[in-house]
Amino acid sequence: MTRFFACFLLLAFSCHAATQADVIVYGATPGGFCAAIAAAREGASVVLLEPTAHVGGVNTGGLCFSDSNQTVRSTVMGLFDEWHARVEKDYQQRGVALPYQVSVKDHTHWTYEPHVAAKITQEMLDEAKVKVLTRQVLKSVTKDGTRIAKLVTSDGEFEAKVFIDGTYEGDLMAAAGVSWTIGREGRKEFGESLAGKQYPKPKMRISGLGDDGKPLPLITTTDAGPEDAGDKNVMVYSFRLCVTKDAANRVPFPKPAKYDPARFEVVRRYFAKEKRPVLPWDLYPLPGNKFDANNGIGKQFSMGLVGACNGWSEADEAGRAVIWEAHKQYTLEFYHFLTTDAAVPEKIRKEMSELGLCRDEFADYEHWSPQLYVREGRRMIGEYIVSQNDIMKEPKKDDAIVVSSFPIDSHDCQRVGTGEFVVDEGTIMPVRVPGRKHGYAYHIPYRAITPKAAECANLLVPVALSCTHVGMSSIRVEPTWMILGQSAGIAAALSAKQQLDVQKLPYPALRARLLAQKQVLDLPVLSELPPEPKGAMSIDPKSLPGIVLDDAQAELKGPWSRSSNFKPHLGTGYLHDDKRGDGECAAIFRLQVPQSGRYDLRMAYSAHETRATKVQLTIQNGEKAIELLVDQTQPLPAGEAFRSIGKVELQKGLETTIAIRNADTDGFVILDALQLLPEP
Repeated sequence: MTRFFACFLLLAFSCHAATQADVIVYGATPGGFCAAIAAAREGASVVLLEPTAHVGGVNTGGLCFSDSNQTVRSTVMGLFDEWHARVEKDYQQRGVALPYQVSVKDHTHWTYEPHVAAKITQEMLDEAKVKVLTRQVLKSVTKDGTRIAKLVTSDGEFEAKVFIDGTYEGDLMAAAGVSWTIGREGRKEFGESLAGKQYPKPKMRISGLGDDGKPLPLITTTDAGPEDAGDKNVMVYSFRLCVTKDAANRVPFPKPAKYDPARFEVVRRYFAKEKRPVLPWDLYPLPGNKFDANNGIGKQFSMGLVGACNGWSEADEAGRAVIWEAHKQYTLEFYHFLTTDAAVPEKIRKEMSELGLCRDEFADYEHWSPQLYVREGRRMIGEYIVSQNDIMKEPKKDDAIVVSSFPIDSHDCQRVGTGEFVVDEGTIMPVRVPGRKHGYAYHIPYRAITPKAAECANLLVPVALSCTHVGMSSIRVEPTWMILGQSAGIAAALSAKQQLDVQKLPYPALRARLLAQKQVLDLPVLSELPPEPKGAMSIDPKSLPGIVLDDAQAELKGPWSRSSNFKPHLGTGYLHDDKRGDGECAAIFRLQVPQSGRYDLRMAYSAHETRATKVQLTIQNGEKAIELLVDQTQPLPAGEAFRSIGKVELQKGLETTIAIRNADTDGFVILDALQLLPEP
């Protein structure tokens, strides 16, 4: 009997023994599955845990339009490049011609279908012999000093030498007691001009209040707060739906569980005011006669439910299920509104009605994407915090694990409504290198994925890494996260093998293995831009004194048109807004003055009676903002290319932005050039 009882105890213990591995990755996002594959290729035993039933995050969940077209593609290598090459090969083997070649590192759009992405992801995990376990919701973490000893999920216990948090939300990091933040920093905290409140979109000249004086549905606040201050708002989430117009593959959108037409009153008011409405969803063409439907970063109303994502990262499984369903129902309701409401322009109603879900995608989820697009969650406060300055001013790091070059951009964080206007807040329109299609190339250091040594010694965080909101606005795309995940997987395998704290891993050893797994770690040397077109130049900007800002240097939003009919003009021509006056056209110039002092701000334009009399300019230097109105019917001084429009005090060392908008203008807005001359 004693012997039988001992055997029973041994069997019971073995049934409850923790699963052990060299490396455990929690979260099967693109960063997570690349971490698992990379660690396994280094010889580590790896378990990949995913809290949901879906593996691959947004890469297999509907995002089928690779954001690498906005990067320096020659630096986006390693597992990201291999994954795309295998996607391309899969299509080639089936005789399907794609409109791109992965081996050509240009800015062509790389596209694919969700089921192909899922197939390639699973094949790579299987080949690496990664043990994948789904529906493993994190319940608790046990630590021994500064080391994670064990994590407990809804379906098991797991022990490892090194852990990797691959979640968008930073769940394992938070459970392990590592410091984190969420939301947005103020401008002063890290000296970021793009921090705080951001208003690149024009105000909609409609009331955001109902008859009772209260905010309409879809308005999140009547007061966004101080412009230079941070807050806890997170950029909008949405689904990346795979849709089609192909009748043979089209599944009608399901009806929303509950539809209230009053929910979209503010959109009705927008359409009533908007002179040239556009389709509210972004649609990117895919193989198979499909589209990737995305939230439009520059659009006033789109697929994202502004404000509803706040609290997602901090919520438990049940709380996230509620938020997930709220986003789905909003999307269904918005689709129903756009296809049935008489306030929606007929052309938009018709085009939206042609769309349906894809019969051959996401069959287990009634053809709906299983993955909410979590653009931003918690962010670790680790050994190093990546900020705007690291991206744009100090890109080189001695412990580089990624070269990132996606533009800084953020989707809406708030929608402000008053009795006079409605405006989306928090958008950062893509910040690219002037004259190029990509953002600034910069290193992400290894220190940005390591917690502070005193907090956790065997955890790496490549997705919810240590950066500011502005930093995350560039880092937050799957190409960067995939390579970060690969770097974390290699570092975890090396640390496990050498029994080292992750903070003590020698960088030369890590760098050697990163390069062996085909990563690129040197900042790119960019080729010179082609010379400006010859022959049509009226006035050469280089021949003028002071700081001259030609229209070619502006960050543009909206449907500007180009012309060279009226002379003189600077460079090869100028832009105009087609007399829209709707606030949809905006231009932003960025500069730093060489010396602090008073400057004469001058504008070049071709004066005419058809020009606008109240062109809005906003000059921002640090925290100080100046508003000007320019009458472009006023003639320029005889023989001059510019007219003085105001005096401004500017401080050296602070970024200056000059924004020109066509809101409520009464004629053609001309965008030719600006000039800043220092006052004696």
